[in-house]
Amino acid sequence: MAGAVDLSTLAAKAETSRAASGASAPASGGGAVVDVVDATFETEVIERSTRGLVIVELWADWAPESAQLSPMLAAMAQRAGGQWTLARVDVDASPGIAQAFGAQSVPMVVALAGGQPVSAFNGLQPEAQIQGWIDEIVSKVGGGAPAPAAEPEDPRMVAAEQLMNDGDVDGALAVYRTILESEPNHPEARATVRNLDFIMRAQAHDPSIVELAAPGDIDAQFAAADVLLLSQQNEAAFDRILAVVRSTFGDDKDRARARLLELFELFDPADPLVVAARRKLAVALY
Repeated sequence: MAGAVDLSTLAAKAETSRAASGASAPASGGGAVVDVVDATFETEVIERSTRGLVIVELWADWAPESAQLSPMLAAMAQRAGGQWTLARVDVDASPGIAQAFGAQSVPMVVALAGGQPVSAFNGLQPEAQIQGWIDEIVSKVGGGAPAPAAEPEDPRMVAAEQLMNDGDVDGALAVYRTILESEPNHPEARATVRNLDFIMRAQAHDPSIVELAAPGDIDAQFAAADVLLLSQQNEAAFDRILAVVRSTFGDDKDRARARLLELFELFDPADPLVVAARRKLAVALY
């Protein structure tokens, strides 16, 4: 099961989006199944989870497993009799939520209690296994959970997040880098800088590089991998660089290995695609 995800930034963006659009939050009581978008995420998921367990389902029309999992989860939520709520998120309509959870594939299911994720799984699972997973969570947190005690906010992080919300990515990066100068091991700042550096690098590439990159052009293959990864074609991105590793020697092979390891750092080390790609890398190297 995946670990916790910090949702504070997304909640702030959701609030800003709702205020900007003039939309009012839907009522949070009642049904066992709710459809959630970026603007209603804070109310329908985070706030709701402070009063009861919320199971978030990230789905997409193009994912065949979603078509099987969605009705199963909905039926389970109805049978639960209010013990927990199913919050359904179309990742194509609400990419901000998918990004906040670090979703690399769908379907993805995340349990939240007390305003924070407590467990998650990816892909289609047997109903009995899912029920056992939910029962285990309920036994630990109950049908509801008190909101965790608020930790003092780091004013530097608050300032950086505000710059991000204002669209000043360069300004936010500067603040995050300043934090790292004084605290090189600050986990959130390190992760954010790493992710933003990648996003800005990938966005600077012409998407056509995926089709036009010559097999022997290492830098072009690196750029193509960035574009593929940015579009969530993770396995294809890894395979691009693995192909470079297999076809090069000496310094070029070392460069390709270093770039692939750099991309791995953007993911949970336990991600199945990362685990598989690491095995392929080991074979390619030795």
